[in-house]
Amino acid sequence: MLEGHFRLTSGLHSDRYLQCALVLQHPQRAAALGSALASRMRALDGTPSLVIAPALGGILVAHEVARALGVRGLFAERQDGVLKLRRGFHIEPGERCFVVEDVVTTGGSTRETMEVVIQAGGIVTAAGSLIDRSGGRADLGVPRIALAVLDVATYPPETCPLCKAGSQAIKPGSR
Repeated sequence: MLEGHFRLTSGLHSDRYLQCALVLQHPQRAAALGSALASRMRALDGTPSLVIAPALGGILVAHEVARALGVRGLFAERQDGVLKLRRGFHIEPGERCFVVEDVVTTGGSTRETMEVVIQAGGIVTAAGSLIDRSGGRADLGVPRIALAVLDVATYPPETCPLCKAGSQAIKPGSR
């Protein structure tokens, strides 16, 4: 967890930033986290046909959860600002899918990824993340699990106390 003044992917500001890449850079730790998340998600809704995540932050999470479940691991990536399946990835109509992420704040990227699955004819049965920084308030409309739930303050830029104090937000993430 980094401390400072950050602009999150959601557009919100915060004085805390969870940089999951710092733990995921260690393959053994990434595998252990993926296995733990896979186990908890399987308990929610069995085993899916595939696991999918939004690029960039969710790619390693999807890979490790998929490996633990013994299924395919896909990622959706932005093209002209819209998440899409690319690189020959496909989802068959009726395929059951888990959507995973590294960190959930508002659930926006997860919902966008869920829409990619739905547009392809797949069925999202559960969502998961390493960290839920919404304090459990992000509603995704499907059962979901996080390895850790934190309640980390976020602020719209126009009411951000850090901005009002003259601090400049930085964007350490991928979008």
